[in-house]
Amino acid sequence: MSGLAQDVTVRLTPKGARSRQRILDTAERLFAEKGYAGTTLRDVAAASDLRIPSLYNHFAGKEALYAAVLERGMQPLLEAMSGYLEAGDARPDREQFTAQMFGLLALRPNLPRLVQHEVLDGGTHLSPILRAWFKPALAKAEEVVRAHPGARNWDPDQIPLLVLAFYHLAVGAFTIAPLVQALDREDLLTEDGLPKQLRFFTDVVAALLPEE
Repeated sequence: MSGLAQDVTVRLTPKGARSRQRILDTAERLFAEKGYAGTTLRDVAAASDLRIPSLYNHFAGKEALYAAVLERGMQPLLEAMSGYLEAGDARPDREQFTAQMFGLLALRPNLPRLVQHEVLDGGTHLSPILRAWFKPALAKAEEVVRAHPGARNWDPDQIPLLVLAFYHLAVGAFTIAPLVQALDREDLLTEDGLPKQLRFFTDVVAALLPEE
């Protein structure tokens, strides 16, 4: 865990653990809607039905809360990619791994929106907190793609661009969902919509990284 993600040390009771998760869920949503700069701890506390002192029992401040939100969302993705690389010949097939990664994104649908908000806002908070998570994530994703036999179809210097294309394709289902719904189209994040998005993403990955 990074230093920025260190919480105030407390012994969490089951109720305390539930409160912490509620704070993280609320903060993730508000950071996605309003950005880091536009979200205050008072906003998070009010939306979590807590008082500010109660919030400080869990997090030392806004930066620690922001780092914890990112860690909760990003760490499972990094662990999944590391596990894929370490599995060697026992690696899951492309479809299984794609479903695993997409499923992790679906657990935290506000995380892609959070990142997009900061990027469109000028990326002023990409350093150091977001940068600390996304730099190794992109590097690890490049390792995963290079380890796939289908990577031979691409020039080595195109692999980073291919990874970015996959990133935009995967997170696009989450970042564009509110606009699509507002246009009276299908809600992409429902139990019916998400499998369609996964199927499409899997088919695109298969076309760009064919098995050999």
